[in-house]
This record gives sequence, C-alpha cells and structure tokens, in this order.
Amino acid sequence: MKKLGKYSFGIGDRFAHQGNAQLRALMKAQNGGIEVIPVWNKSNREHGYVHSLPPDTRKEADSAVKDLGYKGDYCVDADHINLGNVEGFIHSSDFFTIDVAGKIGIPASNEDIQAFIASCKSYTGQLNIPNISHPFLVDEDLLKKIAGKFLTAINEAGNIYRFITDRKGAANFVTEISMDEVESPQSPVELFFILKMIANQNIPAQTIAPKFTGRFNKGVDYVGEVSMFAKEFEEDILVIDYAIKEFHLMDNLKLSVHSGSDKFSIYPEIQRILTKYDKGIHVKTAGTTWLEEVIGLAVSGGEALKAAKSIYAQALTRQEELCAPYADVIDIKADQLPSVAEVEGWSSEKYANTLRHIPGHPDYNPNFRQLIHVGYKIAAEMGDYYTDLLKANKVVIGQCVEENLYDRHLKRLFKL
Repeated sequence: MKKLGKYSFGIGDRFAHQGNAQLRALMKAQNGGIEVIPVWNKSNREHGYVHSLPPDTRKEADSAVKDLGYKGDYCVDADHINLGNVEGFIHSSDFFTIDVAGKIGIPASNEDIQAFIASCKSYTGQLNIPNISHPFLVDEDLLKKIAGKFLTAINEAGNIYRFITDRKGAANFVTEISMDEVESPQSPVELFFILKMIANQNIPAQTIAPKFTGRFNKGVDYVGEVSMFAKEFEEDILVIDYAIKEFHLMDNLKLSVHSGSDKFSIYPEIQRILTKYDKGIHVKTAGTTWLEEVIGLAVSGGEALKAAKSIYAQALTRQEELCAPYADVIDIKADQLPSVAEVEGWSSEKYANTLRHIPGHPDYNPNFRQLIHVGYKIAAEMGDYYTDLLKANKVVIGQCVEENLYDRHLKRLFKL
C-alpha cells in the first residue's frame, strides 16, 4: 500500500510553471528538520479552464523532482474527482481526492440506513472517546439522522474507490475523502460515524477533509472564532485516533485542511494540537501559487504589470461568472473592490502590496485577493501571452512562490 507521510502539502499549480519553486520551499522545510511530502494537485475544473490534461501535472512534478535532485516521496493528486471525471486521472495520479460533498443529504434506502444503524448498536448510549472530556449521547434517532445525511455520500465514495482500484490496483494510490465544500460543518460525533461508514465500505482512507466550523475562504485568513475551531479540530483529531483502533482504519489516517492556505490565525492552534498528540496533517495550498504568479508579474513591471492589471479589469467585469463555482469558499465585498481606473494608476509596489497576504499591511485588500484568486480563467484565455510572461519573469515569480510557501506557510505551521 502506498502510504502518505506524516505531513503533506497540496501544492497545485494552475499553469504548471512553478513546480521547482514550490519544491524548493518544501526542501527548505526538510533542511529545517520537517519532512513535508509534496502533493501536486489539480482538479478537473482547473484542467478545463486552462486547457491542460492530468498527465501535464505528472510531468511538472517529475520534472521538478529531477531538476532539484529531490529524493523523498511525492504524489500527484486527482483533486475533487467523481465517477464522471476520474477516468482521465487514472494513469497519471497516485493520490485521489474523492469528493462526495454533492451527495451529502441525498437519502439512502431505508434498508441501507437500517443496516448501518445495526452495525453501530455497540456505540449507543454514552459514547466516550479518550481525551475528550464530555461523552456523546448516541441513540437510534441520531444514527438515523447521520445515516440520512451522509450514507449516500460514503456509499458513492466506495463506488469511486473500487472504480479506481479495478483500474489501478489498491496498492498504488493514496485515498482522500473530501466533504468540505458544503454549508454546514460536520461535528466530531458525525465524523466518528462517517469514519464507520468508510470502514464499512472498506476504503483505506489516509486523509479526510471535513467541513470545519468557520469560513475557509480561498486565499485569505480564517473567518470565525479561533477557540471554537481549535476545540473542534482537537476533538476531530481524537475521534480519528479512536476510530482507527475501533474500525481498523489506516494507521496514518489524518485530517486534511482544504483551502488551508493563508489561514494564519489558526496555524498556531493547529500546530499546538498536532504537537500535543503527535499527529500529522495534509494542507491544501494550491491557489496561492497562482496569486504569487500575479504578484510576481506586478513586481516585474512593464508588460507584466500591464497583464496583471488587465486580469483584474476583466475579472471585475466578469465577477458573477468567475465567483459562481466557488460560492461556498469566497466572500467578496463588492463595494470594497477598487475601480479599474484606480488600479490602472497603481505602481508595481501598490498592486503587489494590495494582493499579497500580509495581515495588517495598509494596502492589503482581501476582496481584491479573492477576486484575483478565482480569476485564473482570465489568464488562461490569454494563452501564450500569459505563459510567455511567466517564462520571461520566472526568476522573480519563482522567488515570490517560494517565499510565500516557505515563509508565510511552512514556517508558521511548523515553527521552522
């Protein structure tokens, strides 16, 4: 069985030009004593927008590994796949993020619900999980409610897992279950019984991405009560630890934090809890690479700055279209977006400072940042003009990508 290491980062790359810069950042962490496994990830939606194919992500990863002489493990993730699009990822991926969020809430058959409830009889009454100070009261009504909400989704995950296994072999890939892109968070007790469903489906999940309390908007900081997140995160860690033993799940099963980039306010709590229980984590940071490309273009000036301004101008006029696929993970206040005319007058420094995520900087604008985040489709439509600018300014852009991933993410999360 291919096993994922204790710490791993999803380092997606919309245009497949920053593999070396991303890997350099992770190798810096390795030199500092923390091994973080790189997982290059790209979703079917992203491939569609930029007209790339899943094998292109594999080529980028393999090329970066070869160029830098990297000797550690690494993966290529088929991100947010389902039965309708997984086929194209089979040969080039060895990590599959099975996204079943869209199936949450679809009723299962009464027969399946009753079978699940029967399999959980031993957990009714007061469910005590080690190191959680309070018991969970479990009765048949709660089990029926949880089954009604999640059973169809996890049954679908089983179908997708078996589809991949039939074509690839069970030993050749890492499985993640994703249910984060929904409105309501899953509680720790719901997570416990979701893990029971995963065990019933014989899915050897190594990471699970629940929806946490608070908002995990793309590319910006966590929005919510940090203390509430910390309590939930810690209980989720303990639930997983107990479920591994109870349900004979993979011993390296760990939490995955999607839209995990830039959540600086909760990084100290994540780090504290991981250290307390000696647990691992998977963090997806994909979109920030694209943002750092735009920052690098702005910093480079000239034609590159002109392109960065054009991306914003077009994104502003197409805001509704660009935001629609990301409605659950963005929160843009339109009245706080600068006008096109205003941005046209910006210097390289002003544009970069407005987009770069440095909390407390007087120029930083999270609304501007989120709109650019979902605006990569604009750059894709620029075709060779955009990618030629990436090549011409690769040194500056690469420095931005590496600095962001190492200094603002890895150092904060692992106290490097």
